[in-house]
Amino acid sequence: MTRLPAGGRIDRSVTWHAEVDGVRIAGHPGDTVASAMLAAGMIRVAPSLYRHRPRGILTAGATEPNALLRVDGPPGQVAEPMLPATAVELYDGLRASLLSGVGRLDPGPDTAVHDHRYAHPDVLVVGAGPAGLAAALAASAGGARVLLVDEGPEPGGGLLAEPGPGPLAGALAWVADAAAVLAGRPEVRVLRRATAFAVQGTSVLVAERRTAHLGGHAPAGQPRERLWRVRARRIVLATGAHERPVVFADNDRPGVMLAGAVRGYVNRYAVLPGRRAVVFTTGDSGYPAALDLARAGADVAALVDSRPDPPADLRAELAGARIELRAGTLVTGTSAGTSAGPSAVPGGSVDTDRIAAVTLSDGGGLACDLLAVSGGWSPAVQLYCQAGGRAVWDDRRAAFVPGDGGDGVPGVRVAGAAAGTADLAGCLTEGARAGSAAAAELGLPGDNPALPAVPVRVPAPDRPVWLVPGPEERAFVDLQRDATVADVRRATGAGLRSPEHVKRYTTIGTGSDQGRTSGVAAAGVLATLLGLRSPGELGTTTFRAPYAPVSFALLAGRHRGALHDPVRTTPLQPWHVAAGAVFEDVGQWRRPRCYPSPAEDMAAAVARECRAARTGVAAQDVSTLGRIDAIGPDVAEFLDRVYTGDIARLAVGTARYGVLCRADGMVLDDGVLLRLAERHFHLTTSTGNAAAVLEWLEEWSQTEWPELAVRFTSVTEQWSTVAVVGPGSRAVLTALAPDLDCSAAGFGFLRVRHTTLAGGAPARIARVSFSGELAYEVSVASWHGPALWEEVLRLGAVPYGTEAMHVLRAEKGFPIVGQDTDGTVTPLDLGLPVSRRKDFVGRRSLSRPDTARADRPQLVGLLPVDPDELLPEGAQLVAEDVPVTPERAPVPMLGHVTSSYRSATLGRTFALALVRGGRDRIGQTMCAPLGARTVRATVSEPVFYDPTGARRDG
Repeated sequence: MTRLPAGGRIDRSVTWHAEVDGVRIAGHPGDTVASAMLAAGMIRVAPSLYRHRPRGILTAGATEPNALLRVDGPPGQVAEPMLPATAVELYDGLRASLLSGVGRLDPGPDTAVHDHRYAHPDVLVVGAGPAGLAAALAASAGGARVLLVDEGPEPGGGLLAEPGPGPLAGALAWVADAAAVLAGRPEVRVLRRATAFAVQGTSVLVAERRTAHLGGHAPAGQPRERLWRVRARRIVLATGAHERPVVFADNDRPGVMLAGAVRGYVNRYAVLPGRRAVVFTTGDSGYPAALDLARAGADVAALVDSRPDPPADLRAELAGARIELRAGTLVTGTSAGTSAGPSAVPGGSVDTDRIAAVTLSDGGGLACDLLAVSGGWSPAVQLYCQAGGRAVWDDRRAAFVPGDGGDGVPGVRVAGAAAGTADLAGCLTEGARAGSAAAAELGLPGDNPALPAVPVRVPAPDRPVWLVPGPEERAFVDLQRDATVADVRRATGAGLRSPEHVKRYTTIGTGSDQGRTSGVAAAGVLATLLGLRSPGELGTTTFRAPYAPVSFALLAGRHRGALHDPVRTTPLQPWHVAAGAVFEDVGQWRRPRCYPSPAEDMAAAVARECRAARTGVAAQDVSTLGRIDAIGPDVAEFLDRVYTGDIARLAVGTARYGVLCRADGMVLDDGVLLRLAERHFHLTTSTGNAAAVLEWLEEWSQTEWPELAVRFTSVTEQWSTVAVVGPGSRAVLTALAPDLDCSAAGFGFLRVRHTTLAGGAPARIARVSFSGELAYEVSVASWHGPALWEEVLRLGAVPYGTEAMHVLRAEKGFPIVGQDTDGTVTPLDLGLPVSRRKDFVGRRSLSRPDTARADRPQLVGLLPVDPDELLPEGAQLVAEDVPVTPERAPVPMLGHVTSSYRSATLGRTFALALVRGGRDRIGQTMCAPLGARTVRATVSEPVFYDPTGARRDG
């Protein structure tokens, strides 16, 4: 191994130094860590994960299964684990350590920035190889907005592994010209170092490495990575193909490389990976590798071709280079030797355990320190399949290719090697055609760009070799997972036949490379062991996102630390803090739980706040309730279909309590609906369910009843709302809104009024009650909230928090969705009425035998026999006559406590519970086993206070 004296795409005028596993290596701009390691004589990487066998660099790209790095971050940034050395660009001062297939997260704090962006191109082209460049040129010629993304630092794809001088020199020059043309088009954006890793329809996620390749030299403030959320009108996938290894005994030794990778190291990085080489191929791809090695000065001992009659032109080229051809022959195994000779690494020799010789199926053997292997090419169909396409087996190509000619997904096309096209001329033509067609479908002019003149040669068919006979315990199918043919045979011996089942049994394809080098090889081995003709009889495993590993930091973006789960506060938050409120988190909201004075504990504060609401006047900040405006000519019809009650007949200026059910009849949420105009409703939701309800309404509007004209807008943060509660609330409201008739006759229950407050602020006031007392909810624009709150308190209201609210509502038997429900509770279980006049989402499910049975859990009250005993929420309930002892465990559980409080009004404790057939058990005694003791409680009606509702009107 050595750096060649000339050639490559590296900048030799600059020398950089890095450290890998404590070994100092040198390289140049344009190098990867892997190419610099090879130039320094480091072919061996960390040992294999489970068997601890010596391993070496296999590939030259992101599919590398062996050479995995943990790269130290610059100061203030964490180390990045599980990065393939073959895809990590070298930079000066890089420090890394080799990993054996398992990463270790850095526990330190990370200051690196990861951000998210959105893009809406007309055409997204994935891949900047020949086909992708041609597609981008064709699509953008008429002004279409084109986004071209490519995982490499420069465009060109597989052409970058071609020698500079030679028959493809014109194609390489065309790549540079095409990149310049695209850079000059204002509607074209090119993302380099960007990997499209997830596709759904025409929506794509792209991970762009912005400064990760610069290490400590990155400009301050620039993001390390960026996640692009791309919604394209059309997509062209030009993702290329992955070269496959061949499965034979000891195919995992250091010195065994893919032939395409060898070409990349020789021609792109000017590194000679070995001095004496053997090339083993099942098709035409191995021949250029042998010729490139010979031109670079390596002694190519032989080219071993599985085909008995290779093409004549390739045979002639080998003969011209004086390379022996072993046709119709296989490499059956390798042997290793330990190198102790001089090394380019400072400090002396390196123990490599690299390959020393290969054995052949004709009984011969060849000494070598490099075995270049090409088992054929697998089109990169992963993104196409993620988008909804299917992969089908092609016998001529010996590969899975996109089904339906790559046009099986609306809006998505596949071009080039990803579509199974093996010749350069075909890839260029296909890419240009795909880009032009994508633009034309959008009504935009496309173009047939000028393409380079390249030799037209269609490769001869491969003769795939899925399994070379030999010791199966040492024939590796998945190098990263250390899985062998013997593992696959054990899976078939256990009766497994599906690639999906075998994948899980053997873990093949579950590593960070996601089976890109092992997936098709594993299917071939499985087909061979099962006696099938080809892997096409088995199919592929499911291709799921991400196509390539992405960091959690990238997915999180700026949603980390304080922004990981943003704390939402109302405009009254400064007052609550100054008043010494004790807070609790409800969803994302920070809500006051109570307002204890210095001499009070929480229990005393809650009792005081409850007394104020029951005997005087109290006020609560309820701005956190979800609020949705529903507007449109069909809004009443739509809401009638989703809420359980009669909504369409609701009069303007009135309100109604409403319940939403899922399609299975279970309660989703509840709230109050205000009809503000004939076509305008204002919906309230529970604090934690606002987003879920809005999503639910949008789903039914957009996918089930798009013919109904209605739109929804979240207005939660546009309003500040204060609940004024208690017998004295009417007097407070009269002073607060002098122009409003606040009498019982003038402002009845479930009525809505608009007025101007004494301070001049416009207000919407609804007479609703979640406490059972006379109550009003006063809503103003958010910026008027603090003034409204202070005025309500000045008029005599006592502030109360969520804990007092829970006590008040539970005394009235009002359930809270998410506390007194658990996703298996219907409105009927809660004792809530539902309309029998009309249909609504979930209604039919309420008549199913399971939801109609009499022994369903029903909401009831519980009164502990000891009035001072507070039942813990979640406590399990059993029948009174069932002894609970360790010898009798488990015992039948009849229900559980959902809410439990101490009531100053009742002078005792009480609880709500879901109990099987609960309404038929009223008056019975149940038991709650609590460790060494048992608490007895009487089942009661769930309404403990003012059962007639007389106090609601003051």
